[in-house]
Amino acid sequence: MTIVNSVGLHARPASRIAQTASQYQSEITLQHGSYEANGKSIMGLLGLAAGQGAEVVIRTSGPDEAAALAALEELFESGFGET
Repeated sequence: MTIVNSVGLHARPASRIAQTASQYQSEITLQHGSYEANGKSIMGLLGLAAGQGAEVVIRTSGPDEAAALAALEELFESGFGET
């Protein structure tokens, strides 16, 4: 997924990702470059340091992985409600 909002992955989008991810039982991991973060951890997500235009890989594994991935894709595509 591409970070489309103008200020990148800061506290508000990280919080929205973590809140969305926490609704699912599946394990969710986001990767930017060589760094990986638990999708349910705001601090981990902030550590990705992903700015506008950054490519982030989302991995899901578990009983509701397809639904989790779909929800996160929608969140990214919406610019986290900031665009």
